[in-house]
Amino acid sequence: MFRLQGSKVLAVDMTGDTVKAKNGSMVAYDGQMAFKKLTGGGEGLRGMVTRRLTGEQMTVMEVKGHGTCWFADRAAEINLVTLQGDKLYVESSNLLATDAGLRTGTTFTGLRGASQGNGLFTTMVEGHGQAAITSDGPAVVLRVSPQYPLSVDPGAYVAHQGNLRQSFQSGVTFRTFLGEGGGEAFQIRFEGDGLVYVQPSERNTIAGDV
Repeated sequence: MFRLQGSKVLAVDMTGDTVKAKNGSMVAYDGQMAFKKLTGGGEGLRGMVTRRLTGEQMTVMEVKGHGTCWFADRAAEINLVTLQGDKLYVESSNLLATDAGLRTGTTFTGLRGASQGNGLFTTMVEGHGQAAITSDGPAVVLRVSPQYPLSVDPGAYVAHQGNLRQSFQSGVTFRTFLGEGGGEAFQIRFEGDGLVYVQPSERNTIAGDV
């Protein structure tokens, strides 16, 4: 149902099913479609409340019908992720669309979210189906194994999936080694078995020296 046209446009072929997408991301459609605005970005009241508390105000629309919809978000690169009963954790600003087989909600991530200005919560997607996530430049998918943990610059982090544990290493950044301190005085460390999506361009953060 999800396919890419180029690297920056998502085409969704629909036969009476439903897709949820970031509000304002649809650029064209053909056929017969019905649209509904959803508030919050998460399932149910808890998702709405946590979004409101963190000031994210993520707005999602539901599209249902027969035909094809095309989605894009500020010329960002789009990456397709297939879930088979597992979970995907993604920054809410990087989640473009999910199909009807997936559930979305919010999960507490603590320090990293707060330091990036994205609130204390990130979006969790789970179930069987496809999701489309965006990145500033082509995303790189890095594998984490028990033998090889991974440390990531918080501004480059987009999403992760699999059986991974997150921790935070404060006091050291990639720029510290180069003598170019950027105020991001910590790294995100992933251990376990899974995949981490990173982008080649950093979003602005408001970390300060944590």
